[in-house]
Amino acid sequence: MNALESQLHYPLGDEVPAVGAVVDIAPGVRWLRMPLPFALDHINLWLLVDRFGDAAGDVDADAGWTVVDCGVASDATMAGWASIFATGLDDLPLQRVLATHCHPDHIGLADWLSRRWQAPLWMTTGEYVFARMMSAALPGVDGSAALPHFQRHGLRDADMLEKMQSRKNYYPSLVPAVPDCYTRMQDGQLVAIGDHEWRVITGFGHAPEHASLYCAKLNILISGDMVLPRISTNVSVFAIEPEANPLTLYLDSLDKFADLPDDVLVLPSHGKPFRGLHTRIAQLRAHHVARLAEVMEACQTWQSAADIVPLMFNRALDAHQLSFALGEALAHLHALWYDRLLRRKKDHDGVIRFRIDLEQK
Repeated sequence: MNALESQLHYPLGDEVPAVGAVVDIAPGVRWLRMPLPFALDHINLWLLVDRFGDAAGDVDADAGWTVVDCGVASDATMAGWASIFATGLDDLPLQRVLATHCHPDHIGLADWLSRRWQAPLWMTTGEYVFARMMSAALPGVDGSAALPHFQRHGLRDADMLEKMQSRKNYYPSLVPAVPDCYTRMQDGQLVAIGDHEWRVITGFGHAPEHASLYCAKLNILISGDMVLPRISTNVSVFAIEPEANPLTLYLDSLDKFADLPDDVLVLPSHGKPFRGLHTRIAQLRAHHVARLAEVMEACQTWQSAADIVPLMFNRALDAHQLSFALGEALAHLHALWYDRLLRRKKDHDGVIRFRIDLEQK
């Protein structure tokens, strides 16, 4: 455990559910994990009892589960779900599929689960629309759009460009379909799930309209990817929104958790359940302050996003990791540029570069 993690409290210790098994977190709340085919090798999913029985404990015919997030569309994940169906649901159906956001590990099997159980999909509008666009590989959000975007920001390695070109069908391969209709969630909405109400807290910067869920009665926050215990949430500038300022949006969104108690049990999408929400948010803010300072120092001379990547990510990166690293490097450059601390120009080679605004020094 590193120094930052030691400041957090993990009430379940090192316990994690095996694929296809569940761990009870609180009354009516179950934790399960599914595998992922990249370096970040797992996603946490959550089962919430969607309707309790009467005072005598009898479960009525309408009892079932809401699942929060789904895993990617893969044989390994579907096999994990088959085990959950057999032993993890107490012979009750899934009644609702709720997705925190549009990234493949969160919505990949939403259509499969919805059809299997005739369960409606609940999402925010921003996330649903982006999931539909990307699953259909529409121009601008398909994988091929990323290549010229990264070239404009300094990626010149021929081998890496070829690998990225081969990822043009990446999202549809993990999210082959999205349900044709959905139920909208909005910021501040109280969603009744079983005997509890869960408040929707939308966040921006990581995804278009990410939904976290907070239950005051249980003192539980399902944070999705907005607050993670071990790693910092990725914030990237993507081809579909090349002038975006996602880092500022993300940091501003963290303010929306300010009214939650510090002892709230945080259920993140990656890592283990923990307590110490405000400590972790302070750590995340400090992390980005340090990264911004490093980027500013590097920009004493003209720098592209590709130039900044080795500064922020001092390790070998595969094509999947590099796409996020480039997007995040650009997000930090954009945050400083929007704050008028950096200038930018498009050079004769077509690459966009940034440098400290000497007039602001």
